[in-house]
Amino acid sequence: MVPGKRVVMMRKTLLIAAAAVIAASTSMGFEPPGPQKRLDAIGQTDGLPAALRRALAPDNSFQPVPVPGPSDWLAVHREPGQTFEEFRRSHPNRPDGRRRIIYLQPLGAFPEQQSPSLEKLREYAAGFFQMEVKALAPVPISAGNFTSRTNSMTGRRQILTGDVLGWLKGKLPGDGFCLLAITMEDLYPEASWNFVFGQASLNERVGVYSFARYDPAFYGERRGKEYPALLLRRSMKVLAHETGHMFGLAHCVFFHCVMNGSNHLQESDRRPLHLCPVCLPKLQFSVGFDVVKRYEALAQFERRAGLEDEAAWVQRRLETIRHGAGN
Repeated sequence: MVPGKRVVMMRKTLLIAAAAVIAASTSMGFEPPGPQKRLDAIGQTDGLPAALRRALAPDNSFQPVPVPGPSDWLAVHREPGQTFEEFRRSHPNRPDGRRRIIYLQPLGAFPEQQSPSLEKLREYAAGFFQMEVKALAPVPISAGNFTSRTNSMTGRRQILTGDVLGWLKGKLPGDGFCLLAITMEDLYPEASWNFVFGQASLNERVGVYSFARYDPAFYGERRGKEYPALLLRRSMKVLAHETGHMFGLAHCVFFHCVMNGSNHLQESDRRPLHLCPVCLPKLQFSVGFDVVKRYEALAQFERRAGLEDEAAWVQRRLETIRHGAGN
């Protein structure tokens, strides 16, 4: 079993699922785009403010997407990629004066020492998306009368994502850009699937994401002393990636990027936390943030969270953006 994603039409609502599928290891013949295709995907930057133009320069801070291994996402899923111009023409969801807040809805228990910090996730999302993010009061699993089952392979309870999405639709606040349930419960999207990391309805602007399988203990492994930082990093990635889909960002096939598809946990761990020069302008187009202030907020958060490698990467980007210096 390996995690993956698929896009399906269900009840005329666009759903994106980060799911478990059984994928053949035959290559789809993916060839990483060359330098010119990567530049074309970024698009014209003439006329942009100098800081933003430097932020989008594909220098050595950004690595091209690697050749996929036999079981990696791009080896088993054919994806054309999404250039900035294709994104712009898609008329994606954008925050406005009324729908301006990202809401997080904790669902079920988040035991201390076993779960990511809800406050840290809220703070990280606020920095990443440069929007106000509010965490609602946790609600028990019983609040939604969700369909559940016991997974035959793990012996653990799973919650049906469609029930959660239906429950969330009636709870999106009027000022909410989106409402995202986060949970330590394992999830499944339909009877034939083993599990799903998360699922989102773009039209309804609701989603549910599980962090359960980012815990080594889920697989019977020991939680090491680095466990809190590992779980936080993994949870930050899935929160940024899946919420990015809510803004209309498709999987990235151009650079090593947090929006890369992931077919298994090791591949997910290899993804960086940052957006590449193709995906960053998509989010900036939607939100309209100051790119320097965004990186400053991320660097401050990552230092406080003990993610020194990520903070150092962001600091190097800030130096380049402010002064145009090489890395």
